[in-house]
Amino acid sequence: MPPVLLIGLLVIYPLVLVAVESVPAWGDVLGSAEFRDALVRTVQIAVCSTIGCLVVGTFLAVVISFVPFPGARVVASLVDTMLALPSFLVALAFTFIYGTAGILRTGGFLTTPWAVVLAEITFYTPFVMRPLLAAMSRLPRAQLDVAASLGAGPWRVLRQVVLPEARPALLAGGSLTLLLTLNEFGIVLFLGAKGTTTLPMLVHTKGIVMFDYPAACAIAVVQIVLSLGLYAVLRKALGGRRARLD
Repeated sequence: MPPVLLIGLLVIYPLVLVAVESVPAWGDVLGSAEFRDALVRTVQIAVCSTIGCLVVGTFLAVVISFVPFPGARVVASLVDTMLALPSFLVALAFTFIYGTAGILRTGGFLTTPWAVVLAEITFYTPFVMRPLLAAMSRLPRAQLDVAASLGAGPWRVLRQVVLPEARPALLAGGSLTLLLTLNEFGIVLFLGAKGTTTLPMLVHTKGIVMFDYPAACAIAVVQIVLSLGLYAVLRKALGGRRARLD
């Protein structure tokens, strides 16, 4: 079987079926406050989580790369381990920490959007750290030594030497994290299902709980268009920047 035909059967054909099934429900879905609230909540959580991952990931990558401490390799290995775990395990761990029977017992915190954001930062930060660690490991130490010998302090070296060199990796990791958090389902299902509805959760509710397949397909199409559109914009932005550097 030709590869193009195989891709069409496995990928394109199911998407076409979803799009066709969604047609009868477009008016009701786009006109509902439930859909608009879920769309706004999805974008809010994704943006907040991505910003948090960028801040925490950059900090940890700088510490691991440039601040010698015992166990640095162990921490880097734990980062790689996190990349292989399913996201719902982080949400499950959060229930033992912040749940009503957990260590901190924060009451209803787990059902708020901030709990989802915190869990996504915990899970997706390694997706920012890993490319940053790789970029910082290739940074010439002589360049850092020259900057320090010219009187630049640590913060100035970080701001004017390290971060500009690591910016492509930072943008790549942030872009990937934004795409992943837009489509996150497991964490929201475990933590925010009672008080937080995102587009993936709404697809689950409409399709699995309410058996409203046309509405579920319509919301899924919006999710696909949102993800592909964002991917195209980020790819063009990163590609244009790479072309200017070349």
